[in-house]
Amino acid sequence: MKRTVRTTVSTVGALITALCLQAGPAQADATGVPRIDLRVLVVSDGGPATDAIAAELDAAGTPYTKVDLTNAGRPTIDAAFLADSVDGRPRAKFQAVVLPNDNPFAAGSTEMAALSAYEQTYAIPQVDAYTYARPQVGLQVPASGGYSGGIDGVRAEVTAAGKAGPFGYLDGAVPFEDNSPSVGESYAYLSSPAPGADFTPYVQAPVPGTSRQGSLVGEYQHDGRRELVVTFVYNQYQQQFRLLARGIVEWMTGGVHLGASRNYFAVHVDDVFAADDRWDTQLNCTPGDVDCSGGAGTPSPIRMTPADVDYATAWQNSHDFTLDLAYNGSGSLDQRADDNGVDLLADKLIADRDRFRWINHTYTHAFLGCEQNVTVVPWTCRTNTDGSTAWVSRSTIDYEIATNRAWGQAAGLPLETDELVTGEHSGLKILPQQPQDNPNLALALADDGVKWLASDNSRDPAQRQVGPATTVSRYPMNVFYNAGRATEQADEYNWLYTSRAQGGSGICEDSPATTTCLPAPLDTATGYADYIVPLETRIDLGHVLSNDPKPHFIHQSNLAEDRIAYPVLSGVLDGYHGLFADNTPVVNLRMKDIGAELRRRTAWKNALNAGQVTAYRIGDAVTVQAPDGTAVTATLPTGTTLDGNAFGSAYAGRVSGWTASAGSALTFTLPSSSAAPAAAPSATAAATAPSPRTKLPTGVTEQVPYSPDN
Repeated sequence: MKRTVRTTVSTVGALITALCLQAGPAQADATGVPRIDLRVLVVSDGGPATDAIAAELDAAGTPYTKVDLTNAGRPTIDAAFLADSVDGRPRAKFQAVVLPNDNPFAAGSTEMAALSAYEQTYAIPQVDAYTYARPQVGLQVPASGGYSGGIDGVRAEVTAAGKAGPFGYLDGAVPFEDNSPSVGESYAYLSSPAPGADFTPYVQAPVPGTSRQGSLVGEYQHDGRRELVVTFVYNQYQQQFRLLARGIVEWMTGGVHLGASRNYFAVHVDDVFAADDRWDTQLNCTPGDVDCSGGAGTPSPIRMTPADVDYATAWQNSHDFTLDLAYNGSGSLDQRADDNGVDLLADKLIADRDRFRWINHTYTHAFLGCEQNVTVVPWTCRTNTDGSTAWVSRSTIDYEIATNRAWGQAAGLPLETDELVTGEHSGLKILPQQPQDNPNLALALADDGVKWLASDNSRDPAQRQVGPATTVSRYPMNVFYNAGRATEQADEYNWLYTSRAQGGSGICEDSPATTTCLPAPLDTATGYADYIVPLETRIDLGHVLSNDPKPHFIHQSNLAEDRIAYPVLSGVLDGYHGLFADNTPVVNLRMKDIGAELRRRTAWKNALNAGQVTAYRIGDAVTVQAPDGTAVTATLPTGTTLDGNAFGSAYAGRVSGWTASAGSALTFTLPSSSAAPAAAPSATAAATAPSPRTKLPTGVTEQVPYSPDN
């Protein structure tokens, strides 16, 4: 049964009066215009849409307060919760409101009335995270020539208004994922603006079976309020949300908020100058490596050639991207010893050294943790006579670091000497065999001035201190170190990701929480291109779109022979460039800069969580105060100044960045073109009936890649 609830203009006015709030935009008083705190109110019903927006705010470092409607002990949203005064000046405690839909409260709710009055009084925008298309949000119901249902694989488009507004960082296309034919991944209500409604579509998609377009994201102005109406469901991992998340935040904050978001991609290539052992498709292990016990098989190493170097430099030039080469100098020494002093690969790489970035990867790629007993699979740590763990010595670790550095410097490699990637990330804890770091590692790092140490994100994701060094977690790509050919990669992938009954290792059966079994083995002739590349590309692009600066790593073997890394790398970058405008480039940082970014984020998040950051806007001035030594991060309109100097650097149509804080207040001056938001023109009050139940199909979660490489 359909029920219509009407709220008249006089009723809204009465509610405002009852809440002791002004009707219309808050007026300047003797002390000036109202103060708007730079904090977002997120009202959640536990659904994926509001959680996704909260995750975006978290990642950027934008403060918010979350009210969980499912928690009986939650605070009541009333006038006192939303606003007060400071030193006689009216204060809005939140610069934006995010609701699970346009009205998640019961009919006649005083909380929704308080929110509406607050938004009118202080010109506060509201995001309807996922709502049903209906006149109350400025849209016709789907039955009136629209559509409700799945939109997996649909290509949506940013409208001209969207490009001129909050989604100007996108090139236009917003493709919706279709990763599984058996899972409904996206559900939407497509509809046109209701007759007479002041509704502007920002993102729309074709209505099936028609030539019409239906809105997916649009702005509805009514009753002195502004709402961003989103009519499709999403979770924080889906590409369509990741593409639109920045615009949602920019819309609701007017481009003035704490925190910043950029799209990062860095790729480390390990074992350069060395050779990598090859997967044996018959033995299902890697001769020469610890996974082949008893010396089984004959090693067949994979090593780049000068032609592979030419290909790498040409690829970099065509993609405006720089690879980071993690090198082992003894690999060249071994090659020269085996070939009468000749190493054409090293000669070529050294001649082209300025085309790459370089990282010390230790001299011989020795294992620097405990002393390994490799006579058993899996290996174990050797013990001393007293039962204690036998550790690789401080002098051995120092030799590996210092000798490789000296070799690189003699070759003229442009090194940052405080960066280090140990072989197999060894020296750091490795579960289950080695549950703690080698205690000699921190000492050797101090000896050699190492400040940034690579770790494996699949095992050691959190940034932490190891003596004087800070870790930088790296994502292992599912392009295996022991594969130079696509058929080898597919064969090993089958071994890892199929059940024992299908001839696989059964790892996926033993670890179902992190590894998904294939329904059937891949065709080794086509499986890499048809299955592995698209999947790995999607996973890696997901990291890029998540404001995640952590680097990815592959191996020099993947740039040799079939050059199997490039389809994935090109897929990520080409896919990215097809989605984003030129003002939003991929940010390609070296390892120490990534580490510094992550460390600043941690300090900023800690300060936010401790309530030590104060930030607000009064007119064209933004004031931020943070603890002494905590760098401040913000996103502001182009032309913003700090102490008379231009702030930040340009990205996605705004300026953003970090600035040092000495514990005193920082005052940013916004450009005159960035006026404080005003309330929308008054119109006939919209009905305030609670939003109908929206359909929430099962979402898709990100696959966690398993990597056989340490």
